[in-house]
Amino acid sequence: MTAGPDCDLVLPCRDEAAALETLLPAVPAGFAVIVVDNGSRDGTADVARRHGATVVTEPRPGYGAAVHAGVLAATREHVAVMDGDASIDPTELLPLLEDVRSGRADLAVGRRIPVRRGVWPWHARAGNGLVVWWLRRRIGMAAHDLATVRVCRRDRLVALEVRDRRFGYPVELLQKATREGWRLTEHDVAYHPRAAGTRSKVSGSAVGTARAVRDFWKVLA
Repeated sequence: MTAGPDCDLVLPCRDEAAALETLLPAVPAGFAVIVVDNGSRDGTADVARRHGATVVTEPRPGYGAAVHAGVLAATREHVAVMDGDASIDPTELLPLLEDVRSGRADLAVGRRIPVRRGVWPWHARAGNGLVVWWLRRRIGMAAHDLATVRVCRRDRLVALEVRDRRFGYPVELLQKATREGWRLTEHDVAYHPRAAGTRSKVSGSAVGTARAVRDFWKVLA
């Protein structure tokens, strides 16, 4: 008998119906998908259900609120998180999951490598780089990106008690995990353009990036 998935994949989504049409069929068999609908108006939940995903509704706006709702809904030993915009091939999660399964890492993260110029707007990349530089300099964090793609054990993540419910969630996660002495591994992941018909809440505009950076620094303050 083939063992079932041992990892829940949480996809925080707001108006990502077009992306999910291509993303969900590409998810490897070892993952059970949880789509967290965070106020979508484009049929995101309907697309997710049609492709066999579990749908969780989180009415509170915010990336951290959506991720937290997905983690609470997860039931498997491991949990993965990535954006639902189809910018990352979900097969990129496989080496991260293997690092955690094997005990090589407590937290495995992806380092986004744009496939071409323009995929990662300069303002978003600069904001990410500044916060990463701060974390590496001040607390010795090992990662080079803000862990928008990550895998860890669910029980350990819950016990870490990440409390930010906006864009500061991954910053708080990395900060707490580093201070707790978690072993971290990092893998390069190809960063593709978002699916047509969707728009990033962060990198889609300089204003969105500024709001995200504001949330980042609130966590660091």
